[in-house]
Amino acid sequence: MRILFDHGTPVPLRKIMSEHHVAKAFQMGWSRLTNGELLYAA
Repeated sequence: MRILFDHGTPVPLRKIMSEHHVAKAFQMGWSRLTNGELLYAA
């Protein structure tokens, strides 16, 4: 499963989901998008 975290997601949560492909909006270059834009981009 692919999971996308926004900037407010706690870091330990990413470790719990290590079985999945986890990315952060910042890593994808989407840190400046609004919520609606982020959902569309994802």
